[in-house]
Amino acid sequence: MYEKNLGTTQKALRINLDRRIYGSFAEIGAGQETAAYFFKAGGASGTVAKTMSAYDMTFSDAIYGTEEGGRYVVESRLMKMLNREYNLVEKRLSEKRGADSQFFAFANTVVALNFQKTNESHGWIGLQFQLTPMGPTNYMVIHVRMRDDENVLQQQALGIIGVNLMYGCFFYYKSPEVLLLSLMDNLTTDRIEIDMVRFSGPDFSKVDNRLMSLRLVKNGFTDAALFGSDGGVLQPSEALYKKHILMLRGRLRPITNVHIDLISNGQKQFLAEPDVDESKVVLISELTLHNLKGGDRDIDEKDFLDRVDILCSLGHMVMISNHHEYYRLVAYLSRLTKLKAGLLLGSPSLQDIFEEKHYEFLPGGILESFATLFSRKVKLFIYPTLQPDGSVYSCENFIVPDHLRPLFQYLIINDKIEDIVNYNKEHMHITTDSVLEKIKRGEPGWEKLVPENVAQIIKEKSLFGLPSEDNYVDTVKQIHQAVGNL
Repeated sequence: MYEKNLGTTQKALRINLDRRIYGSFAEIGAGQETAAYFFKAGGASGTVAKTMSAYDMTFSDAIYGTEEGGRYVVESRLMKMLNREYNLVEKRLSEKRGADSQFFAFANTVVALNFQKTNESHGWIGLQFQLTPMGPTNYMVIHVRMRDDENVLQQQALGIIGVNLMYGCFFYYKSPEVLLLSLMDNLTTDRIEIDMVRFSGPDFSKVDNRLMSLRLVKNGFTDAALFGSDGGVLQPSEALYKKHILMLRGRLRPITNVHIDLISNGQKQFLAEPDVDESKVVLISELTLHNLKGGDRDIDEKDFLDRVDILCSLGHMVMISNHHEYYRLVAYLSRLTKLKAGLLLGSPSLQDIFEEKHYEFLPGGILESFATLFSRKVKLFIYPTLQPDGSVYSCENFIVPDHLRPLFQYLIINDKIEDIVNYNKEHMHITTDSVLEKIKRGEPGWEKLVPENVAQIIKEKSLFGLPSEDNYVDTVKQIHQAVGNL
């Protein structure tokens, strides 16, 4: 049962008093902040086999090996720390107390705030652990960003979340959703952001890490989460480090041939930019919480996973974000990479960007938002829209209020906005809503409006309300049974 008001020291004490839980701590970058809570709580000899901090790089490399690229605050470093420390615990203690103990290794590698307060504070935290003596091992790994403006406060927050992670893994493992929520016990999102979580191991075999990532965003623990094209969760700043980001935003329910045309032609133009290195370009499809909810409805998790599966099958990375406004999205992307980024939009989205009512809450209004949106190394690629009269609506005939016309022209002249050319006009009549309705009705011909492999996935899994043959047969049987009972 979730004990929401349980204090950090109480959690540490409860672990200390459980004689089965026993292992080691290895913490690098901000002090031995997690282990300290266990020592201060009392009874630490029941939990702590060893605690260490290999701060010096030479010592650290001698113990855990070197990292490709020379970076120390990376997931690969954390995993080396966990595996080495856990193996040592098993090797040295299994004969003596393995039959009665649940061994663990806790580790973190972090960079806390420097003296000048000029660096970005973040870190990797993880636990390798048993839930039964002599049983298999599991992992829980998170990435955090520290937001306190004092080093000592960051250390305190790291200690709290470390204890929360350990307590959750041993006492809330049967409910990963509760475990996730408990990570922020005695903390606020003003102090800590969790932007990646990964559960693995036999005891977490039924946990879908994509849903856990969705809940990170939904619960406000972070504003964005990222998956690779294989569906695996990624830490955004690590995955997109020194990358060009090309992003498509939309409901993508489902992705259609017009989206593929937009991506194909937009990507060609982005790659033709003189300051873009083709080898460093990643394509991301972004789903906002707003689009996932589809209005006032709560998020349908199955529908979310269906969309992710389809996008990943096309080789896309997928991002979930709470950055509804484009300028907030761009500010976030500029934090991940300093290289040029491109946004693929339809002309209705560009029209929405120029709606001043969206920026009434900003002191500087639309100019303040545009200062963020267009001051970064970002360019908008606009896919034209087919008008009811058959004409094409693009940047060339874009309608904008007279007082904003000079601003629009400035952005065009300075190469911040560009029309996507060489588009396929035959696809431009396709809309996501119309395709979705055809799928729900099982109307023949919808398959031609989406990529071939997308149509195959939708039919195999009966996605987006597509009537299946099994559903049809079951319905007929129910009708016959009802008639027979009359």
